[in-house]
Amino acid sequence: MKTVLVVDDDANIRELIAWKLTQAGFETLAAPDGHAGLSAATTATSEGRAPDLIVLDWMMPKMTGIEVARALRENPATSNIPVILLTSNAEEADVEQGLAAGVDDYIAKPFSPREMLARVQAVLARCEART
Repeated sequence: MKTVLVVDDDANIRELIAWKLTQAGFETLAAPDGHAGLSAATTATSEGRAPDLIVLDWMMPKMTGIEVARALRENPATSNIPVILLTSNAEEADVEQGLAAGVDDYIAKPFSPREMLARVQAVLARCEART
């Protein structure tokens, strides 16, 4: 079973994403802010149970999603975990900034839960094809 870490400061969005992923057969972990998300990813990885993918909100307290993505990419233990950035920042420059930070895909809010699930599955399939 694949595990997805959902990091979003909005509890309703976090729960919606986790519910949709659980319905599709994923195990989910959740964190309420960027710092907690980075900690959850690094702790799980050090315990040998790294998340297979992280869905990461951009605008959060303590650490932004961009800061978390950069920190994940700089750490050899977490650098290969795929990241999907979920945000209301949908201008071209925002997308460029997210991709430059190392995210694998970008979903603009408001979003369709079905589209989010499809993107999660597509990113995971691409990653599996590389290995």
